[in-house]
Amino acid sequence: MGFDLVRFQGEIDEELICPICSGVLEEPLQTATCEHAFCRVCITEWLSRQPTCPVDRNPITSSNLRAVPRILKNLLSRLNINCDNVMYGCTLVLKLDSLAAHIEECEHNPKRPLPCEKGCGFVIPKDEYKDHNCVREMRSLIHTQQQKMNELKNEINDQNLTINELKRELSLFKDFMKAMRVSNPAMRAIADQMERDEVTRWCNSLARARVTRWGGMISTPDDALQLMIKRALSESGCPLHILDDLMENCHERRWPRGLSSLETRQNNRRIYENYICRRIPGKQAVLVLQCDNSHMAEDVMVEPGLVMIFAHGIE
Repeated sequence: MGFDLVRFQGEIDEELICPICSGVLEEPLQTATCEHAFCRVCITEWLSRQPTCPVDRNPITSSNLRAVPRILKNLLSRLNINCDNVMYGCTLVLKLDSLAAHIEECEHNPKRPLPCEKGCGFVIPKDEYKDHNCVREMRSLIHTQQQKMNELKNEINDQNLTINELKRELSLFKDFMKAMRVSNPAMRAIADQMERDEVTRWCNSLARARVTRWGGMISTPDDALQLMIKRALSESGCPLHILDDLMENCHERRWPRGLSSLETRQNNRRIYENYICRRIPGKQAVLVLQCDNSHMAEDVMVEPGLVMIFAHGIE
């Protein structure tokens, strides 16, 4: 609907009046053929009932509508109009193109948002401020949040059921593949390739890392530290068929000869800079996986890869 004519000062050109609502054009659109202009809401509602121009009855559809010329927009923007809140005491007369911005800040606007000064932190429309009750609003907010939390818990439970079912199916599938691998050489090759692909996908999901202080390596991590790293690997999606092997390879007793002693590690620091390392999420530790490091010599690499834990020096 357009703006009421009585709100404007001076005469209004009839070209600026909507033929449907007889108000001053609001968000105007015009037809592409006959170029008659209408309020956006008016012409949209009209066309929902009959596909003709309200003025000359020529056939039109919503696809025939377009923005009005700039000169018409300029004429509208220069009109002087009373504030929407005149009935609440605002006496300001302003240009039409400034109306929307003024209404948001108008001190007479009954819906102007005001912060509660009683301590609850809510923002309340001005006309509701006198009836505002902090305790009631907080209770309402808590109730709404509890409902949302219950809904989220239900969704999580449903997702967990789905995940557990998928895990069960995956476990059955893996058991089937193991059985087939034993009895069928072709299936053995397929299963091996699937496992390699799974490791590669997981590897690519991890961020690259750079070791800046190889001297900070912890070569003999205790059981508690190993358990923490194992949990981090598991949560990152590490394939189960390599998890235990990786954890065995976090201790120098399982490292290749190029890492087997402190003296060797000190001599080979420049070689280690060629490692492609992946960060173990949330930990000062990296993965050096075989699938990433086929360019490295056998004396500094083992299958399926190495776990290196540091006291510091990971970027």
